[in-house]
Amino acid sequence: MALHITPTERNALQLLATGKAGHEIAGLLGTAEADLEAHLTALFARMGVGSRSEAIMAAVRRGLLTHE
Repeated sequence: MALHITPTERNALQLLATGKAGHEIAGLLGTAEADLEAHLTALFARMGVGSRSEAIMAAVRRGLLTHE
């Protein structure tokens, strides 16, 4: 089953993969840090992962992130 993620979720994952902190990502995406964390928590649950590093690895394996 394919995992559907929104463009904003994809952008957040991409920024996580570059090592940006939550407040930096929230600023770049124009959202509050608490809202970003809530969205990431929900995304991680859908992905079946428990951490940012697991989410990045899972996203790469699923082809959700580009290698830049």
